[in-house]
Amino acid sequence: MLPKYKKVGKVLSVSMVAVLSLSLLAACGKKEEAATPETNDTSAVVATYDGGTITANEFDMEQRVMKFLYPEYAQMMEMDDFKDYLVRQEVAYEYLSGKASKEAKTEGAKTATEQFDKMKASVQADQWTEMLKAQNLTDQNIKDYMTRIMTVIKDKETGVTEDAIKKEFETNKDQFTTASVRHVLINFTDPDTQKERKKEDALKIAKEVKTKLDAGEDFAKIAKEYSEDPGSAEKGGLYENTPVSNWVDAFKEAAKTLPLNKISDPVETEYGYHVMKVESRTEADYSKLTDEQKETLKSQLAAAEIDTFMTNELDKVVKEVNLPKTDKAEEGTTEGTDGTSGTGTGTGTEGDQSTETKTDESTSTDKKTDQGTTGTDADATTGDSADTSSK
Repeated sequence: MLPKYKKVGKVLSVSMVAVLSLSLLAACGKKEEAATPETNDTSAVVATYDGGTITANEFDMEQRVMKFLYPEYAQMMEMDDFKDYLVRQEVAYEYLSGKASKEAKTEGAKTATEQFDKMKASVQADQWTEMLKAQNLTDQNIKDYMTRIMTVIKDKETGVTEDAIKKEFETNKDQFTTASVRHVLINFTDPDTQKERKKEDALKIAKEVKTKLDAGEDFAKIAKEYSEDPGSAEKGGLYENTPVSNWVDAFKEAAKTLPLNKISDPVETEYGYHVMKVESRTEADYSKLTDEQKETLKSQLAAAEIDTFMTNELDKVVKEVNLPKTDKAEEGTTEGTDGTSGTGTGTGTEGDQSTETKTDESTSTDKKTDQGTTGTDADATTGDSADTSSK
C-alpha cells in the first residue's frame, strides 16, 4: 500500500466490514438505476497480475462503485497515484478471492448479501435508485463488490484463533466500553460570528459553566443555554451509551476515567473546552461479548492479515500497471485532497481521526455528523487494506 494512503485504506476496509454508513451514501444521488453494462469487454488491459488482468472497463467500474460508497474520495480519484493505489487494491482482492476456499466464497456471499440488504433498507427506495443512477450502477454491481471483499475476509478468518481474538479485544477494549456523558462545549470558534475565539476567552466561559454546575444548577438546562455542540445541546448535552472509542482522545480519556456524576474541570480538545459529567459507564468484559462482537474482532484480525499481504507480497503478484496519465493541468485542480481521511462534517469535537468508524456490525455510524464529541479515527481501527475492486 502507498504509505500516503495508509489511513484511507483503514477507513475503506473497516467500512466494508461493517454495514456501510448512510452518512457516506447520502451525498451521492441523481436518478434511475442504470442498465447492466455489456459483458463483452474489449477495453485495454490496465493491470496484469499472476493469474489475471484488470481492464479499463473493470477499473472504471471500480471507481464508480468507490464514488457511490465513498463520495468524500471522489476528488482523490482524479489523482494518478491514487488511481495506481486503487488498481493495485483491485488486483489484491481479485487475486485473493480467486484463491479463497469454497466455504469462504459461500460465506462471503451470504455476509455480503446481508450487509447489502441492511444498507439498502436504510435508504428510501427512490433515493437509492437516484444514487445508483448517478454512478451508472446496478444493485448487482454493489453486491459483487461487497462479495469480493467479504470472501477474502472470511477466508482469512479461518486461521484466526480464540486466543488471537482475546488479544485483539485487549488491544481494542475501548471499542466495547460505553459511557453516557453530558457535556457543555465552548468552541474555539464563535458559532455566531465564525470568528476565532481566544483560548482564554473560551476557558473563561467554560469555568463559568463549571461554577454554575458545581452550585447545583441543572446540567441539561445549562447545556441548552451554553453548549455550542449542535449534536447534543438540545438533548441536554447528553451522549447516551456511546462507545468511548468514538470520541477524540482527550474527551475519550475523560469519559473513561472521570468519577461518575462528578463535574469535570474544563477538558481541552482541538475544538474547544468541555465541562463533562459521566452518568454511567460499562466496562468491556470479554466473557460478555456477543457472538456478533467476536465476529467483528475476527474480521479486524483478518483485515490485518490482508494488510500484511498488501505490504509484503502484492508487489510480487503484480506484473504490470499501465494506467493512462492524467493531464497535469487537470490533476492540479484536485491536489490538496490527499490525506483526507475523515468523513464527519462537524466542528465541535468531532475528529478527523474515521469512520468510522467502527467495525461492530451492530453499531450505527451515523454519529459521524455530530459536532459534539464524536471522532472518526481511522487509526483506532484495524486493517489498513481495503478492497476497491468492483467487477
